[in-house]
This record gives sequence, C-alpha cells and structure tokens, in this order.
Amino acid sequence: QVQLVESGGGLVQPGGSLRLSCAASGSIFSIYAMGWYRQAPGKQRELVASITRGGRINYADSVKGRATISIDNAKNTVYLQMNSLKPEDTAVYYCNAPSTKGDYWGQGTLVTVSS
Repeated sequence: QVQLVESGGGLVQPGGSLRLSCAASGSIFSIYAMGWYRQAPGKQRELVASITRGGRINYADSVKGRATISIDNAKNTVYLQMNSLKPEDTAVYYCNAPSTKGDYWGQGTLVTVSS
C-alpha cells in the first residue's frame, strides 16, 4: 500500500505562483514514477506533469514553461511549482504514484486562480 498526502492548494491571483507537495509513505520501494493530474469542473482528469525514478520528466503542453516537477527522495515527496497561473489552471490537483502494487492517488487539493 502507498499513501499520498497532498498540500499547498488554495486561492491564487492570476499571474501568481504556488507549490504543491505530495508526501508518499508505505511501500515506497514499489513506486516507479510520480505525477500530478488535475480535474477541472466538467472536464476529464488530465496529466499535468510526471517524473520517473530515473528522472525522466513529462509536462502537459498547457503548462510547459510554467510548471516544474521535482522530487526529494530523502523526504519521499514530489513537488509541483506552478508560475504565471491562469484562471484555466483552476482545478483539483491530484498526486499519482504508479507502482508495482497498483496505481495510487491522493485525495486532491483545490487550486483556484481568480482575482
């Protein structure tokens, strides 16, 4: 089992920044990648960014140049730094950890970009 706990969401003005954190615990050794997804009202969940254990990183086109995903292996925590936020970035952001024991998700953290 893998447990994921997200933090860092909230209300941000357009053009602002925030950093989301996702702390993993449990069967950490089974995780082979971590990522962030988001789901806006009325829309499907979509990938924002992902990072593999080997360090390969992937970003959605919509956030390229504005998002940075990073991982602190000592803390078993993955971060998503988002800059130049836009109203269309408003969504519930979910941490994801695919592993050899299954596909795990956090509870989600709401990010609202509004003035």
